[in-house]
Amino acid sequence: MPLTYLTRIAQTPAPTFGEGERASLVARLWQDLGYVVTRDEVGNVLTRLTPPGTEGLPALLLAAHLDTVFAHGTDVTVREDRGRLVGPGVGDNSASLAVVTALLRDLRGAEGMLRRPLWVAANVGEEGLGDLRGAKHLIAQHRSQLGAFIAVDGYLGVAVTRAVGVRRYRAVFLGPGGHSWGDQGPSALHALGEAISALYALHRPTTPRTTLNVGLAHGGTSVNSIAGSAELLLDLRSLDPVALADLDARAQNALHVAARSTGVSLRLERVGDRPGGDLGAEPLLALAREAARLGRTELRLASSSTDANAAAPHRLPAIALGVYRGGNAHREDEWVQASSLGPGLQFLRQMVELYQRRPVV
Repeated sequence: MPLTYLTRIAQTPAPTFGEGERASLVARLWQDLGYVVTRDEVGNVLTRLTPPGTEGLPALLLAAHLDTVFAHGTDVTVREDRGRLVGPGVGDNSASLAVVTALLRDLRGAEGMLRRPLWVAANVGEEGLGDLRGAKHLIAQHRSQLGAFIAVDGYLGVAVTRAVGVRRYRAVFLGPGGHSWGDQGPSALHALGEAISALYALHRPTTPRTTLNVGLAHGGTSVNSIAGSAELLLDLRSLDPVALADLDARAQNALHVAARSTGVSLRLERVGDRPGGDLGAEPLLALAREAARLGRTELRLASSSTDANAAAPHRLPAIALGVYRGGNAHREDEWVQASSLGPGLQFLRQMVELYQRRPVV
């Protein structure tokens, strides 16, 4: 059962940009199963199953991300509560990593069932400001050898077939600072407030769904000091690339206007660019529907931002599929239904077997 691996994985910290400890654990687990494992320049863990006679055929790449949203120092102890496993990151994406590892265990010695290469990756940088760097690197480096991409991420019964595009910015407002009584210079916090107000006043279409969020904002040094610096992190999303580009341009303009009108300077940095649009998921979706039917699981389609986004610019058929049931993602009381891991593993194995019979390419 994947449960064998889940607690070990979940209790190994893996904040974005600090996935090394968990990557080492996953690499050891896969090596102990007898697989040859490599780690690339950005920290991805990869094993390639290429049975004799399949050399040169396009591979199916399964990828489950290593990182969580929780910072170093977070207590990641997993506890059991009436059939649930509870703890930070126990689901997203530890449960997916556990299921993928159990799949490799089940395939050990049964690689003869594979008619095409199967690659399995544990990738870095899916969450937060990771900007999909692990998945982007894998696909950019190996596109010519790949036939399809499956991001193993999310809840069992959910298939992400549309990629939500995301742009993220760090805006830093800079002024001279000074004493609140003795100086009269402009305040960077004033600019920050003007910017946030202007950003939320921007029109966002409801169809296609387009959103804006200031997720973090801070600045200043003390109550009696004029703030010399202040910054925010901005998240823009849309199902439509044109709508996203339009909102992006208007948001950048609002930030520049806020800086000019309050007399401070602006340092604007794009810190995230997740491509959206068509994933070409239809052939994979057909296989997912059949795998769900065989497992008596209902399949619901969704739009989201996942590692599958990284495949869109490369015209590589992609989909994101969940393999566990749970809730409270990105919260310290996240939970996974332990009994769902078996059906999740069965569903993923069915996907692999169906792909072998009816490859996408």
